[in-house]
Amino acid sequence: MSFGATAVMAQDKGTVGVSMPTKSSARWIADGDNMVKVLKDRGYKADLQYADDDIPNQLAQIENMITKKVKVLVIASIDGTTLSNALQKAHDAGIKVIAYDRLIKGSPNVDYYATFDNFQVGVLQAGTIVDKLGLKAGKGPFNIELFGGSPDDNNAFFFYNGAMSVLDPYIKSGKLVVKSKQMGMDKVGTLRWDGAVAQARMDNLLSAFYGNARVDAVLSPYDGLSIGILSSLKGVGYGTPKQPFPVVSGQDAEVASVKSMLRNEQYSTIFKDTRELAKVTANMVDALMSGKTPEVNDTKTYNNGVKVVPSYLLKPVAVTLENWKPVLIGSGYYKEEQFK
Repeated sequence: MSFGATAVMAQDKGTVGVSMPTKSSARWIADGDNMVKVLKDRGYKADLQYADDDIPNQLAQIENMITKKVKVLVIASIDGTTLSNALQKAHDAGIKVIAYDRLIKGSPNVDYYATFDNFQVGVLQAGTIVDKLGLKAGKGPFNIELFGGSPDDNNAFFFYNGAMSVLDPYIKSGKLVVKSKQMGMDKVGTLRWDGAVAQARMDNLLSAFYGNARVDAVLSPYDGLSIGILSSLKGVGYGTPKQPFPVVSGQDAEVASVKSMLRNEQYSTIFKDTRELAKVTANMVDALMSGKTPEVNDTKTYNNGVKVVPSYLLKPVAVTLENWKPVLIGSGYYKEEQFK
């Protein structure tokens, strides 16, 4: 055997299956790319599949990876409750499972979870609204409407609960008024994180509750929803010097939303450095493949209904026009010309 062949053998530590929900959001494309890059750098092959937000599609892709005998499965689930049978097959085949970004519910066969501190994401989103409105200085009352993420995504509840932990005292004191009275994930959730669904709901809220009133703030948990919400607001005349936009939050620091911030439309977003999430996940893969225990920093928060899944939580960062350059460009995540 030539030296070249030996080097190749040493390099290939096996294949890791990476299942991502959709390419319709820029952030999942970045997640997939970062996972493949980091795994390749560590000597693994990556089988990366996107499921087009179709649950049977994701199931079929995961079952196919199990059949191909991948060493580890990294799964960002579309619906965190639908994978139990597939994960049982993975477990029976000795394949470890890492839930990526979104918790997989109802299965004992989720070994680890790599994510951001999702409750903190909501705290930061609400914090940007509180700061901009001057609520801590006693200003108000202001009208606010609330949007939640997809009810089949466990993270959506953490985002909402985190935000409400900040907003609730102001709602109770009357400094924030939800004119529609629509509160709670059962009323404010947005299936599949769909911007068009958020836009239609905002249209309805504006026509039903804001004929003669102004909406001052909108809690939006994700940039893709914020874009839809802002389109709805533009449609009824917001975005002029006389009628400026409300304070609208977001998440994921997607290019379109950062550009919206630069146009003084969307007010804030949350940056989650997916390069770091990929590294943490690859560290877990490495540990599992070498018989070690992966590093975690949370063993309490994420109960999936069957067990508490040991987790590694990364810190999210709130971004406004005040800090966008050092955070997004200074970190090397984006290049400045992407926002020209």
